[in-house]
Amino acid sequence: MDKFTLTMQQVNSLVCLLAQDLVEDVITSRNTDSLCGISIYGVPRGGIPVAYAVALACQKITPSNFNFYVTETLQEAHVIVDDIVDSGATRLRYAKLHDCEFGFRALIDKTQTQDPEWVVFPWEVGEDGKDESFTDNVVRLLQYVGEDPNREGLRGTPSRVAKAWAEWCGGYEVDVPKLFTGFEDGAERYDQMVVVKDIPFYSHCEHHLAPFFGTVTIAYIPDSRIVGLSKLNRVVKAYAQRLQVQERLTNQIADCLESNLKCVGVGVMIKARHLCMESRGIGQQGHHTITSALRGSLYSDPSCRAEFYSIARS
Repeated sequence: MDKFTLTMQQVNSLVCLLAQDLVEDVITSRNTDSLCGISIYGVPRGGIPVAYAVALACQKITPSNFNFYVTETLQEAHVIVDDIVDSGATRLRYAKLHDCEFGFRALIDKTQTQDPEWVVFPWEVGEDGKDESFTDNVVRLLQYVGEDPNREGLRGTPSRVAKAWAEWCGGYEVDVPKLFTGFEDGAERYDQMVVVKDIPFYSHCEHHLAPFFGTVTIAYIPDSRIVGLSKLNRVVKAYAQRLQVQERLTNQIADCLESNLKCVGVGVMIKARHLCMESRGIGQQGHHTITSALRGSLYSDPSCRAEFYSIARS
């Protein structure tokens, strides 16, 4: 994912825009002849410096009888501010906690721009110039579970975790259709099932970020075009290295093969263990979850379907 690091000048410009919009709304709804106090609450952590900056900016462009100040009490807030809105989940959560007169505002709202860039604020950059927003969260996680992040064995953990998650979620960076380099030569007369059985995969469930892993069996019946067998493994890896649920992973692989190979039929079966069930919650080990997806003749032809399931389960 591309990163965009803001400068202090850019942050100041965003603060001024937010303050201008807020002041206009306040003046429109309030009597400018009377004393007016507007309390601003900053969402921890990024919203706190934003709250102080916005309060100062508002104070500079409003009449002297207007008082913009930061409050530490959410229920007293006339407006809630944050540095960024990503998915909108934080905004929704605060809307349920407190109905502010002037709502929830942020310097950057990615739900409006659909901008996929990872935005880095100046206060998230370390002395070496590197983005520390992720590693800071790992430090807080260690503190949350009761550990000391400064303990010798944990000092390098935040950077190791960042590197590991970049690899575990590397599938987001893969352009899957580009994986398909066909080999038409030798395939014009082959019309039987091609099966790659028990491809190992490792993924993380999107509900708990816990690992789930197992094997994938893929079958397809070509229509004058075959593909290098290793490409099937790469397709599995590309989709597995994303936050997933097993059912969607199964369908994504099947749909990808059907659309890119233009084959007669596709079958996918996944057999997996889920640590979100085995290591927490119900805490039972030794069982598997099996999902399958069939396309084309492997769905419509009973004999093809039976052949695929027989091979996959053997």
